[in-house]
Amino acid sequence: METGISRRKRDLPPAHYKLKIKSYSLLIQSEAEKYDSGVFETGGHKWSLSLYPNGNKSSSGNGYISLCLVIEETDTYPHGWEVLVDLKLFVFDQIRDKYLTIQDADGAFRRFNEMNTEWGFGQLISEEIFNNSSNGYLVNDSCLFGAEVCVINHTHTWESLSMVKEPRNGTFTWKLENFSTLNKTSYVSPAFLVGERNWFLTVYPKGNGTENGKSLSIFLKFESLSIFLKFEDTPANRAVYADHILRMLGMLNKKKEYASDKHWFSASSNDWGYPSFISLKELNNASNGFIVNDTITIEVEILVLSEIKVFRSENTEEA
Repeated sequence: METGISRRKRDLPPAHYKLKIKSYSLLIQSEAEKYDSGVFETGGHKWSLSLYPNGNKSSSGNGYISLCLVIEETDTYPHGWEVLVDLKLFVFDQIRDKYLTIQDADGAFRRFNEMNTEWGFGQLISEEIFNNSSNGYLVNDSCLFGAEVCVINHTHTWESLSMVKEPRNGTFTWKLENFSTLNKTSYVSPAFLVGERNWFLTVYPKGNGTENGKSLSIFLKFESLSIFLKFEDTPANRAVYADHILRMLGMLNKKKEYASDKHWFSASSNDWGYPSFISLKELNNASNGFIVNDTITIEVEILVLSEIKVFRSENTEEA
C-alpha cells in the first residue's frame, strides 16, 4: 500500500464534488480504463475526477481502485503556472454513514503545473475491501466517491535571466553638430531604447577629469528605471550587463574604436566608457577626417545584453 497516505473516516461529506455510480458491475464489464467525471469549479480553477475501476496500472494500482483529480482548461494560464492543492478524496461507507477520507499525510500538497495536470491515489482502496458489501462501500451495486479541493493561497514568483546576443535596435548613431562652438562641459544624446531600458551617450568635448584639455571623453549610460510596468517586467533596481563597442566614425569609412567592453550597469555604476577616447590633437587633425562639416559622429553597438524577467502569479484559496 502507498506510504505517506492518511486514511480516516469522518461524518462531513465532501465539500466540492460527489460522483455516484449505479450498476457499478456493468461499468467494470465495459472494460473502460477510466471514467472521467464532469467539470466542476472551485478555488478559481476547473477540475474533473478520473476513476480507474480496475486501477491505474501506471500508479501501482493493480488490485486497487484509483481516483485522480485533473485540472482542466489551462490553455490560457501563463507559462510557469503552478497551483498548490490540499487534496482529499472520499469513498462513502453507506452502512455507517461515514466517509473514508484519503489524503497525503504530514500536510503534504499536490503541485499542479504544465508537467503534472493529474494527481491522486493509485491505491485509493483495495478491490477486496471495496467489493466486500459488509464494509459498506459497494451496496446494491452502487457506490459514491467524492473530492475536496483546497487551493492554497500563495504568490509564485520566478526569475529568468537571458543573455541576448545582438539585441534589437542595439546600434545607435549620434551626430554632434557645430562641434567647434560647443562650450559646455558635456553633452548628452537623445535616449535610445534597448532591452526595456533607455540608454544615452555622454560626450565631454574637452575631456573629463584628468583628461580635461587632453582628450575627448565618451561614456555609455543607462537609465536605472525600467520604462515598462507590467505583469512580466524588468526589475528597476537590478544590474544590466552590456558587452558594447564605442566608436567614432570619420570620412571614407574611417573609424576609431576599442575592443568590446563589458560592464554590469546599475544604479550605483550607471555609466562606462573612456575618459581618453581620442586625443584632441588626433581629433583636430583634419587629415584624420573625424570632424566633417563641423560635426562628429559617435556610435555605440551593444553586442550582448542581459534581460531579466520576473513572473508573478497569484492563486486564491477556497475551502
